[in-house]
Amino acid sequence: MDILRPTLIRIGGRVYRKNLIQEQAYQHEEEEDFCAGPSDCADEPCDAFVVEETGKGFQCKVDVPSPLYKYIIGKKGETKKRLETETRTSISIPKPGVEGEIVITGQHRSSVISARTRIDVLLDSFRKKQPFTHFLSFALNQPAIQEKFLQFKEEVLEKCSKDHGVSSSLFQNPAKLHLTLGTLVLLNEQEIQKACDLLQRCKEDFVDQIAGGKPLTVEVAGVEYMNDDPAMTDVLYAKVHMKDGSDRLQVIADQLVERFVASGLMLKEWDRVKLHATVMNTLFRKDPSGDASAHSADSHPGRMWD
Repeated sequence: MDILRPTLIRIGGRVYRKNLIQEQAYQHEEEEDFCAGPSDCADEPCDAFVVEETGKGFQCKVDVPSPLYKYIIGKKGETKKRLETETRTSISIPKPGVEGEIVITGQHRSSVISARTRIDVLLDSFRKKQPFTHFLSFALNQPAIQEKFLQFKEEVLEKCSKDHGVSSSLFQNPAKLHLTLGTLVLLNEQEIQKACDLLQRCKEDFVDQIAGGKPLTVEVAGVEYMNDDPAMTDVLYAKVHMKDGSDRLQVIADQLVERFVASGLMLKEWDRVKLHATVMNTLFRKDPSGDASAHSADSHPGRMWD
């Protein structure tokens, strides 16, 4: 049959073309493996992982914080069993609460890589849903700034104390005034140390050079709110500028975030950092019983200072 002149079949008033199907015998057709051999799964990122050859096949180790084990195990172990069945591998996970490595073993290198890829996708998805534990920031806790902030607080309370919703509990703790650059999810001591090491390298690579080895002098002046409707304002922040009119602080902030995003420790949220110092936030408000909100300034996650 000429492929350009196929047989036509009429069914229910419609005309269908009958194509010739050539049956081919594939080399691995009779094998049941998800990935039949080391040369298969060419699209897998084979060079992205360290896969070791052992006497029984291949293995790959994954550093995973213990709080994320449950997402690999799944309800009643169903996720782990499905991964093992579909990739023809065995996945060994440390006991809950015990920091260690997840070990993937299998007869074929490609099978181990497939399991590792799926685990990475799962971890990436669930890590994004975790509440942040730390944040990268510049401190604004110098005595002069704290004193001016307290004066601002007194003036606001004096003029606006009778306004609905305005109370002293809305104000930031003077000792915690800062410029937030970004938030991080660090789930064990190893990840915290990795972030600290990266921060030190940033200081050596470009922060000291841009700053000229001297403290950057900034001016904190003026306030802004976070949304378009003043009646719906939840956060009031102070604007920050370099006194010499340069953009060095902005450049340092943007490059720090770029490095942390590239390392996988931080998610990219904006094209550039918006330098601001929160002075009032409704999350700081104390409830009528006198108990501080769970999100109060005193209960912020760990802070990483630069």
